[in-house]
Amino acid sequence: IGKNGRLFTIVKFRTMKHALESITPPGIDGGREARLTWETYQKLLYDPRLTRVGRLLRRTSLDELPQLYNVVVGEMSLVGPRPILPDQVEMYGPAFEEYIRVRPGISGLWQVSGRNRLSFAERADLDRKYLQSWSLSVDFAIMARTVLAVIRGDGAY
Repeated sequence: IGKNGRLFTIVKFRTMKHALESITPPGIDGGREARLTWETYQKLLYDPRLTRVGRLLRRTSLDELPQLYNVVVGEMSLVGPRPILPDQVEMYGPAFEEYIRVRPGISGLWQVSGRNRLSFAERADLDRKYLQSWSLSVDFAIMARTVLAVIRGDGAY
């Protein structure tokens, strides 16, 4: 979901096995722990849907590179809250109205503040804080921290 609630297609390298990409991870193994992790983080450390190359692309953040196209065509910005899926709107709560006032970004505050180690609720809270304290200097700081986070691979999986 992008600015003004408009749906758009994010351009990314394929990192998942085609036949499994639309299945949520808990549906694959049905394990209680995996389901709880998915509900909390909306991610899994060892996602069985990922290909070997996909794991590498995600660990190095190279899967995000094609999103520069989305920036060029005006659907995204370099920095902002990360795009969310329509089925995640409810988890954003009232902050969703703030979220859709801006373009989503390739990087954002939660990517440089713990990345995938943060729960979905913590990521949504950081998006909200970013929106409330936005400034050009904040964006430059996030871009600099993004470079460091990508180099170090902090929280990437």
